[in-house]
Order: sequence, then structure tokens, then C-alpha cells
Amino acid sequence: MLANIAISFLPFVDDSQFIDVPGSALPPFPNDVPTHPLLIIDHELIKAGDVEEVNRLWEAATTIGFWYLKNHGADQEVSDMFDMGAETMALPLEERMKFERGDDGRSFGYKKVGGSAIDATDDALAYPQVVHRTYPSTVNARMKNTVAPFVHKGLEVTYVVLNIFNDKLGLPKGTLEKLHDMEEYSGSETRCIRSPPTQDKEARKKATLGAHTDFGSLSFLHNRLGGLQVLPQGHDEWSYIQPIPGHAVCNIGDALSLFSGGILQSNIHRVVTPPGVQAEYERWSLVFFIRPGNSKVLRALVESSDSIAEAVKKRPDRNFETGSTAMVWFMRRVKNQRVSNRTGPETWAASRGTEHTPTAV
Repeated sequence: MLANIAISFLPFVDDSQFIDVPGSALPPFPNDVPTHPLLIIDHELIKAGDVEEVNRLWEAATTIGFWYLKNHGADQEVSDMFDMGAETMALPLEERMKFERGDDGRSFGYKKVGGSAIDATDDALAYPQVVHRTYPSTVNARMKNTVAPFVHKGLEVTYVVLNIFNDKLGLPKGTLEKLHDMEEYSGSETRCIRSPPTQDKEARKKATLGAHTDFGSLSFLHNRLGGLQVLPQGHDEWSYIQPIPGHAVCNIGDALSLFSGGILQSNIHRVVTPPGVQAEYERWSLVFFIRPGNSKVLRALVESSDSIAEAVKKRPDRNFETGSTAMVWFMRRVKNQRVSNRTGPETWAASRGTEHTPTAV
């Protein structure tokens, strides 16, 4: 039984006047803005166990925690998901709001403006059985031929990476895969996001998705316009990650950073308006998040790996014993990021994960 995955849709406008076909006739990324270089990792090579490529992946994962991934084989699945996203966002707002995710810490569903959208991996793989929630007709119509194929591709890609990390960390065979067992429900999800164009230069300076680390283990991101920025540890200025056609952007989340005793880096990032002339176009992005099973406790696996135990000893300033299950960690962060749940600075602090600069915005 494959139990595990949800779906989300996040618009940053409340109507459909800006909807375009994702990816059509987009201008190139400008060459006059600060960018941060990432290593390009070949999925086919790491899948085949190429030692040099595996070592390059490890370098990326243990330094900035971000890398490009090529030859992932998901281009058609990604295109189909963007089409489904456009169909869903074109529904009347009243219809979309029937699937709003609410303020109780649940991530799956539609996220209203100022409030996020999401598909549960569990729901996609268990369909037509309902695990987390129901979805709009545009999603149900494509669940088997669009959503499930993308989810399966995301799982294939992320399991290859997890098994490489498992070996590099010196963990018993299958340890990380068992922590992400599809037999257990989890917070794993696919998310499709639409951001409108803007002509307001002041509005362009504000983040559309504020500084954060990802909640889970690995993210498999696809976008066609700029807007993603990173703040590597030791840096005090944000840099763009330039999108490369046919390349996904992958990054480490809180869970893997904690399991590895901080060896794997969960880096701060945010989303802003696309730079230059790209700001005049609607921005779409699609991401698959794999997260641990709901019952798994987020803590360093010191008993299972000498290298993890040694890494924890070197970081007495960090707490690798969260005492939190993956589900509680995830719901805490989601709930306290909701605008309607904000009561003051303490709410913002409660929404934080493993950020090296918690005050970054």
C-alpha cells in the first residue's frame, strides 16, 4: 500500500485575471542581479553510482544544501502539473475557497492570499480513498494521469538521494528510507504556486514568501522565472538562484539536517518578485516535498552513525534533540505562519525551524 502524499495550491492574488499558460513566451533571466552559483548534479549518474558525481552531490548537500538536478526525467510530468495548476487557479474563488486549508496547522489544500496551496502525497497515491482531504474537480480529473505520475517521479528522485546520504553518513542500510516509509502517513506534498506580475517597484522589494528553512527532508522544485533567493550561512545579502531550463532545484530541509546532526545543511531561502522584466510576468512554481512519517521523532541519529555522533559533539550550541515528531514539528511551523494566528513576535518565533539566522526576512 502506498499511503502517502498531499496536494496544495497557493495563489498570491484572489482572482483569475492574471492567469496565463505557465512557461509561455517568458523573457530570459537578467544578467545584472546577484546570483549564487550551485553545482549541477546529473540524476542519471548518481542513480548509477558514479563516484565523482556522488561526491559532488555530497559537497553541495554539506555546504549550501542546494543544487541543480538535470536528467531527472520529469519534464512531461512537470508540464502536466503546471497545466493542472492553471486549470485549478482558473476556478471561481468561491469554488477554490471550499478547499481552503484553514488555520489549525494543516498544509494540504488551497491557500488564500495572505493566508498557501497544496496536494497531499497520501491523497494522490491513495486516490480515490481520502486520507487528508478532498480536492477540486480539476485535480480529481487529473489525479491518476497527472498528479500520481509526478509524485512517483518525485519519490524516485528523492529516494536515490536519500540512499546516497544514508551511505555517506555511515548509517545502517535503509535507515533514511525507513524514516520516509510510504506505508506511514506523512506531511509529504506537492505544491503549485502562482504569483501575479507587478508594476509597483516598492512592492517588488517585499518577499512574497518570507525567509525560512523547509519543514521536511528534501525539496524537488521546478520554476521558470527567477524569484528564489538564498542566504548562505556567513552571508548578509540575499542572492538569486537562476532558473535553468530542464533543471530542478533541490534542497535539504529541517528533518535531514536534524537526523544528520547538522552535517546536511538546511539553508534559509525566500521568494521575491522576479528580477528585471520578468517581474511583468506571472510566476509559477511547482515543488515536491518529501517528509518523514508522522510518528518519526526529529533527532540526530547518534546511536547509528559515528560521524553523526562526532558532528553533534562539535556543535554544543545546537539542540539536536527536538522531542518532536515530524507531524508536530510540521503543524507547529505551518500554524504559526498563518496570519490569522499571529499574536506577536512569539508567534513568529514559534514558526521557526533550523534557521541559522532566525531574524532574517
